[in-house]
This record gives sequence, C-alpha cells and structure tokens, in this order.
Amino acid sequence: MKITNIKVYKIKPRWIFIKLTTDDGIEGWGEMISGTKTETVVAGAYEMGTRIIGRNPFEIERLFQELHRSFFRGGPINATIVSGIEMALWDIKGKALEVPVYELLGGAARDKIKVYSWIGGDRPDDVLAQAKDRVERGFTAVKMNATEELHYIDSFTKIDAVVERLASIHDYFGSKLSVGIDFHGRVHKPMAKVLAKALEPYRPMFLEEVVLPENEEYFKEIASQVSIPLATGERLYTRWQFKEIFKTGAIDIIQPDVALAGGILETRKIAAMAEAYDMAVAPHAPYGPVALAATLQIDSSTPNVFIQEQSLGIHYNKGFDLLDFVDNKDLFQYKDGFVSIPDKPGLGIEINESYVKEIAQEGLVWTNPSWRNDDGTIAEW
Repeated sequence: MKITNIKVYKIKPRWIFIKLTTDDGIEGWGEMISGTKTETVVAGAYEMGTRIIGRNPFEIERLFQELHRSFFRGGPINATIVSGIEMALWDIKGKALEVPVYELLGGAARDKIKVYSWIGGDRPDDVLAQAKDRVERGFTAVKMNATEELHYIDSFTKIDAVVERLASIHDYFGSKLSVGIDFHGRVHKPMAKVLAKALEPYRPMFLEEVVLPENEEYFKEIASQVSIPLATGERLYTRWQFKEIFKTGAIDIIQPDVALAGGILETRKIAAMAEAYDMAVAPHAPYGPVALAATLQIDSSTPNVFIQEQSLGIHYNKGFDLLDFVDNKDLFQYKDGFVSIPDKPGLGIEINESYVKEIAQEGLVWTNPSWRNDDGTIAEW
C-alpha cells in the first residue's frame, strides 16, 4: 500500500482537515489547528506532504521521525502539520486492519470516557444558568474561563468577580458538579498567586494554565501555595517540551492536544511519561470532530486519562458545530457525563466529504481575539 494523494480542507468555524488517499482506495483523515496562520498551515501541509507521497502509510513511526527531525525542528506550525498527517496515517492503518486505532495501542484500558462541557464563553458570564443546563443534559463536569483581561497587577474587583462566579456554582451544586477553571495564560504571576488562593475554598477540579508555559518556573511557586491540582500543556508539542514541565514537579494534570503535540502515538508517549510521574491526563480538544475522534482513541487505551474536553456547543462554534460534518453522529453521544469508547475501524469517524467540500468553498478566516488592557497595553487572550 502506498500514499498517493493529499487534500486539505479549510472548514468553518476554525478547523483544517487533511485527507490522505492510498492506492488501495483507503482514505485517512486528520485535523490541524488554524490559529491565526491558516494559509501557512495549509501551504506547509502540502509542502511536507509531498515527502510522503509513494510511501507506506503503515510506517507511522518512521514517517513521524522523518517529518519531525528537520534541522530547524519544532514550532507550532510544523507540529500541527505533522500531527494532522500522523492522525490520518493511523486512520488508514486501522481501516486496513479493520480495528479501532486503540486496539493498535495496547487495547482498551477502560469501558467509557468521562467528558466535560464548556460554559461561560470567552468572557465568562451567566455561568450558573449554563451549569444548570449542562447538568440537565447529564454532564457532571464543566470548565469555564476564569477572567477577562488582567494586567500584571490589577484591581481586586476583577478577582472578586471570578470568585463570585465560581461561588455561585459551588453554592448551588456543592461538590456534585466538578468545575475546571482555565486561567488561559491570561494571568501574570503576581495576580495568579492571588487568584489561585482566592479560589481554593471553592474546591475547583483543577486550575489550568495559571501562568503561560514559558514561565514554567512559577508553576512550582503557585503549587506550593494552593492544594488545587494544576494543569497545563495545550500549547506544547512533542515529548521534549513536556519533559521541561515534568521537571518542575508542580503540574498534576497534563493537557496535550493530539492536533499539536505530534499526533496519536506522540500524545500516547507523553501520557506514558506522565504516568511515570504519577500525573493525570486531560487532553485538550476544543476543535473539530476529527481531532476529537483521534483523542478518544488515545483516551480509550490510556489509563491515566481521567476526563476529556470536547467542543459540542463551545462558544467558538458559530454557524457550525461538532456533528455537522459527521455521518455517524452517535460517536459523540454523551450519557451521564460519559462517552463510549469508539468501535469502528480507524479513528471511527465517518466524514461527510461532500458537505466538507461545499463549506470549504466559503473559505476560512479565523483570527484569535486581540485584547488590550485599559491602558492600551496588549493583554493575553
């Protein structure tokens, strides 16, 4: 079997799908992250993809190494391209062998996967009403952004507002609803210490990206001051970046993204490293259906995954949602806060390519929000 063709689709609201075709007619799907450089990712995918035309799609590790080990290696653009291609290779292999991908990663380690739902939006608001809605839908865990713009040193009124939002949920549900709080790298070290300490009495499930990962040395300082589990990892790629996080000894939960970290096998390796450090995994997956399908394959075979992010109804999905391009919509059906492990070959997802082609004609312009503090300085989004 040989790879014969590569096709990339730019899909609203902010997804990039890649399809590999083989001479046996088997097709594999992957997904890449658009961020603010959609055209760069697409061009790079075609450029790097030419290197695997004519190659055996079963040689996933060999192809990963060849694509990753360039002289100037790494970077989010290269990493997401490699990740998307690698996902598609696993989809082909699973389909050819007529097994779900997780069967090729050691088999199932669980019966089902716990999932959480987003509430509150980019600028968190109306969180209690949305939490009630998610509970009515069967979810037992949610996540919300902590705050809007926050300067290096900022008003305690903003801290109070964050506390009030979490307190409203905690006062209503007690410990029956788990709530993750995402600092989103918006909070600098001086205020991160303040905010983490203020939230501690309300027992959140975890605090995510309390500082940006490039300030990793401060994770340990914050971890020493609060008992809440700390999480990070959505911006990191490959084992070598995660190695630096493991060294801090401060992170309790890693959040690799299969569409950035290097693909399915690389994410599985990262999770295995985390297991050796007695760390939990909560994979990052707020994007499209292909990336989530790939992540569920990892979850199924990875014992230290304790919960899974998913994007159904997330505030970014304007106009289109997770199920719109998927024929087998039961893949993402949630019951009592869980999703079943996949049972179809490959990634287990059946893409409606005709609809993908139709929407791809509309083009994609996705730009991450650009925020400013009240003094005009750039604020982290």
